[in-house]
Amino acid sequence: MSDATRLSVFKTYKLYVGGKFPRSESGRVYEVTDSKGNWLANAPQSSRKDARDAVVAARKAFGGWSGATAYNRGQVLYRVAEMLEGRKEQFVREVAEAEGLSKAKASAVVDAAIDRWVWYAGWTDKIAQVVGGANPVAGPYFNLSSPEPTGVVAVLAPQDSSFLGLVSVLAPVIATGNTAVVIASAKSPLPALSLGEVLATSDVPGGVVNILSGNTAELAAPLAAHQDVNAIDLAGADAELAKELEIAAADNLKRVLRPQPVDYATTPGTDRMTAFLETKTVWHPTGALGASGSSY
Repeated sequence: MSDATRLSVFKTYKLYVGGKFPRSESGRVYEVTDSKGNWLANAPQSSRKDARDAVVAARKAFGGWSGATAYNRGQVLYRVAEMLEGRKEQFVREVAEAEGLSKAKASAVVDAAIDRWVWYAGWTDKIAQVVGGANPVAGPYFNLSSPEPTGVVAVLAPQDSSFLGLVSVLAPVIATGNTAVVIASAKSPLPALSLGEVLATSDVPGGVVNILSGNTAELAAPLAAHQDVNAIDLAGADAELAKELEIAAADNLKRVLRPQPVDYATTPGTDRMTAFLETKTVWHPTGALGASGSSY
């Protein structure tokens, strides 16, 4: 059969929830177009029920992921980078179409996203030394502070940076032991949905990352009000939506990371990791402290 008569096999994009690839429970889809308005694919339009299912999956996965060693989490994040490297050509095409970039610029964006996974993979077993440590106290005690993950984090991915921005807000959340429910860019969800396929083959346990596509405001509202969501990153919300979500998040004292101007192409700091960490402090008696020093 000649190429002229061959029909292309169009990709069916699905959600990524609990390590599986369901369609939206609502049965809805919406058209995704490129920067010139040309049709690319139909993406699932997630519902509130999909959002609740994703939270259940994230909570179920939290114990195992937060209990894994930091070194092991680093290995898993590095594996994501490895798998992305092998599928680079696909993501270059999807990012170019989604963001209206040339192939060269899209390739640079994908390279940066892969490197971002490596960056956070290296931080998993080092962040505790940066934000934890021994505290000087008055009295015969050891006083030690150590970071612990917050829990289930809802992440509103950036709207205009469909892949590098997505990775930049997702990777720090799971690097520190949290689990995530991600709302992909509403207008450019395809790179995010394809990332789910990479995560499924990268040793990331099912439920650690859950990816939804659809209307950001429709999905963010139930997540901000959800009593089993511990924190929310508002990177992809505009000012009006962010205010509404922050008010809803106050009901169970969620941690909230407000939207802010970010150049995702620059090397990140530790801010997005520390935003979703709690500090546990342990006191332990040392015995009597005399002029000659400690005695036990």
